[in-house]
Amino acid sequence: MEIEYKGGNGVFIKVGATMVAVDPNLSTIGLSNPKIENVIQLATEPRFCIANGGEKLTINGPGEYELSGVAVKGIPAHRHLDGDNSFGSTIYSVVAAGFRIAILGNISPKLTEDQLESIGVVDIAIVPVGGNGYTLDAHDAILVTRQIDPRVVIPVHYADQDLNYEVPQDNIEGFLKELSANQHETVEKLKLKPGSALPAGLTVFEVTRTK
Repeated sequence: MEIEYKGGNGVFIKVGATMVAVDPNLSTIGLSNPKIENVIQLATEPRFCIANGGEKLTINGPGEYELSGVAVKGIPAHRHLDGDNSFGSTIYSVVAAGFRIAILGNISPKLTEDQLESIGVVDIAIVPVGGNGYTLDAHDAILVTRQIDPRVVIPVHYADQDLNYEVPQDNIEGFLKELSANQHETVEKLKLKPGSALPAGLTVFEVTRTK
């Protein structure tokens, strides 16, 4: 399994010959959209989908799905911007190659017991950290990370001079400093072989944005 970071909440997860594209509509942050032919497309909000992209399957809301060895559960969540009782976002639990991945998106900062139960045990959490009222900030991202209790956390949606966010985002340093993880590594891709051991303590993998 390989995990690449594309900017914003955009992440590509390759599992064998299968690609899962998370929030691939990069035009919302000023980038060109990738080709998503023959992939599984996951969107934490419907506007982060690419329409008519030739994908195998598009998932943009709650439900349970399985395709090409990838199991996906969509869990309703309050969007960070809404501030009411509507569920405008979706958390995803993805199981692939023996690893359990939680994808959070721009959610409100406290997970409920029902959400935590639906998410289940997590190996890898993909968590936005840029804050400023748009998404989780460093403090709230850490609270949510502690709730989920993963072995690995991949921070996303932070300041990048090449990206045009709707709201200016904080840089990644505040999250890294406040989290105080056992280990911090910077990688171009996070590569994991099925059955390989994950770090014993919480580890941050800062995955460099690929173009």
